[in-house]
Amino acid sequence: MLVLIKNIEIYAPQYVGKKDVLLTGGKIGYIDDVIQVPDHLLTDTIDGEGKLLFPGFIDGHVHITGGGGEGSYKTRTPELQLTDATLAGVTTIVGVIGTDGTTRTMPALIAKARGLEEEGITCYVHTGSYQVPVKTLTGKIEDDLILIDRVIGAGEIAISDHRSSQPTVEEMAKIASAARIGGMLSGKAGIVNVHLGDSHSKLRLLEQVIEQHDIPVKTFQPTHINRNPYLFEAGIQFAKKGGYVDFTTSTVPSFLEGGEVQCSTGLKRMLESGVPIEHITFTSDAQGSLPEFDSDGNLVGLKIGRVSSLYEEVRDAILQENVPIETALQVITSTPAAVLKLSSKGQIEVGRDADLVLVDKESLHIQSVFAKGVCMVRDGEAIIKGTFE
Repeated sequence: MLVLIKNIEIYAPQYVGKKDVLLTGGKIGYIDDVIQVPDHLLTDTIDGEGKLLFPGFIDGHVHITGGGGEGSYKTRTPELQLTDATLAGVTTIVGVIGTDGTTRTMPALIAKARGLEEEGITCYVHTGSYQVPVKTLTGKIEDDLILIDRVIGAGEIAISDHRSSQPTVEEMAKIASAARIGGMLSGKAGIVNVHLGDSHSKLRLLEQVIEQHDIPVKTFQPTHINRNPYLFEAGIQFAKKGGYVDFTTSTVPSFLEGGEVQCSTGLKRMLESGVPIEHITFTSDAQGSLPEFDSDGNLVGLKIGRVSSLYEEVRDAILQENVPIETALQVITSTPAAVLKLSSKGQIEVGRDADLVLVDKESLHIQSVFAKGVCMVRDGEAIIKGTFE
């Protein structure tokens, strides 16, 4: 299968200029000023005039099997569908289990990941859920990482939240050590994805683990860092010490009114504070429930996180906050690829997977999406759909 994209401006995510790109066997085969291929050998030719080419987006925190709702059984959220991802330009996903570690299980998570792989995108998972002790597939975090190809880390482990299992410093250190060792022995990231709640303890537990044990700060990827102003400020200091911080793009108006930091503006603020872009990622928390409560703690509304929010916030950072394209793109391409050790993802480079997003140069709206060299979206319409869509 040969696909030729002609005369398109490339952000790899660094600006490369106007080039031709040839996709061969699911990989990026050639990038050059002009590529000539006989028409009869080509599966498809795309005119890139007036478009920009981005790496396929990476969403490192998605509840692919759905999540436990905050309003009892009837509010359990649905599974992710293939086009939820592809129409949003997302070609690589990391699945997680959240609050509900009872009815949402590791076997189901891995099966769903394999299903999404069969449908055409790349999908990995983290082992565990909010709860400590961590509920793994094999019984040990390191065994899951070493023996199961789809498992690349642990999490999401909840801290600083009333829904957390309230892990101790020692428990968190053992989780981090197991994930790190499993990652080392399997050549995977071995990252610990950490859910942060509203508590004023903020990142203190992670800081204590790092201070008291030989655990590198980059072992952790704390998420929901934009949940409130004081957590956001703590995140800036954590990142300046060498740690990673992850913004959550799915939100509802009441969260923003209550102090949640909008991702697009938060990115600009972190960069202005001196945080390296290589330490910042965005994830959607898609299919997770977004509950709204009244002053007495009663559930009054419920929405669902969306994968589409991932690029929407990056686009807003570019168009509204004037963050350079090559900088903003890194939070959903090259940086998560580096954090998660996905060596074939996150950049437009010969030999890497042909995961690509074509956008309109003026509006930056998504036009076409390729996953492993296969066109999933053309002219804004999904041409490949999930099995039950």
